[in-house]
Amino acid sequence: MRFMLPQLLWLLLVVPLLVAMYWFVLSRRKKGAVRYASLGLVKEALGTRQRFRRHVPPLLFLIALTLILLAVSRPTAVITLPSEQRTIILAIDVSLSMRATDVEPNRLAAAQEAAKTFIQQQPPDVRVGIVSFAGTALLVQSPTQNRDDLIAAIDRLELQRHTAIGSGLIVALATVFPDAGIDLESMIFGAGGRDSRRGVAIDQPKKAEKRDVAPVPPGSYASAAIILLSDGRRTTGPDPLDAAKMAADRGVRVFTVGLGNAQGGMASFEGWSVYMRFDEETLRTIADLTRGEYFSASSALELRKVYETLNSKFMLEKKETEITALVTAAAALLALGAGLLSLAWSNRLV
Repeated sequence: MRFMLPQLLWLLLVVPLLVAMYWFVLSRRKKGAVRYASLGLVKEALGTRQRFRRHVPPLLFLIALTLILLAVSRPTAVITLPSEQRTIILAIDVSLSMRATDVEPNRLAAAQEAAKTFIQQQPPDVRVGIVSFAGTALLVQSPTQNRDDLIAAIDRLELQRHTAIGSGLIVALATVFPDAGIDLESMIFGAGGRDSRRGVAIDQPKKAEKRDVAPVPPGSYASAAIILLSDGRRTTGPDPLDAAKMAADRGVRVFTVGLGNAQGGMASFEGWSVYMRFDEETLRTIADLTRGEYFSASSALELRKVYETLNSKFMLEKKETEITALVTAAAALLALGAGLLSLAWSNRLV
């Protein structure tokens, strides 16, 4: 447990003072009590249970007061709550190396099956979008709650040449923030990219240009997250770490999955043997920059376990939450219980 106002914890010094005062009052009552011929007869009449329960209401009241003093300092605790994530973007590598059969039946088929299972396990109110990337990146399915459309989009994935991890991240970000003015044309294709104004009337307003973004703490955006799966290294497109910095500045967490053998290995497809290895360092750095998490999967079974882990993270997540209201409610219940017990046992309040 932590406290937002720890400087107020000194108020707890009142508690031992009250305990000392309570025992002082009890001792004074003993001195002023009427003397009986035999004190043992009085103790026997009261009984051990009767003597003990007279201290229960004051004890409950003392605990309630302690909780109130703790509540003043605004306590926080790390508790597990339903996730606030409502949009998840799956960015999937569709470079030619995804044909490799080192992950059975092949990398692409394993990735598709794991992604479909992940989608089907999401709560109904969560929107999922699909982005594919190879030499460039494409929004295959805009965020939707329609699971059939998402499954169909994953089945439509087609392999292409090259690997542009940065492009996949940028398109995923533009999907999360469609009104942020992210200029995909210049960021993905560069200043010399295709003329996006070709065939457009000259009097038609231009699209919103890229706007400067006031950075927020990495991982602080609770409404969306990106899951990026890749089995290779960047061969073209923008720098993935620059794209990760964009995500971090917007508070979006990126969870990265490296598919295949991190140490590299031979993979055969279409009669060719190719030595392939994914860029584990870059994927790990992307996750670290955005306060996400990195996973590696060298088999279809491991990939399914990765998606199961991600699924549990999005459904339930641990967050540091202020629990002042909870502590105050507990104090109120204890104080009420102390008062009721005192009235029931001695016809007076504590």
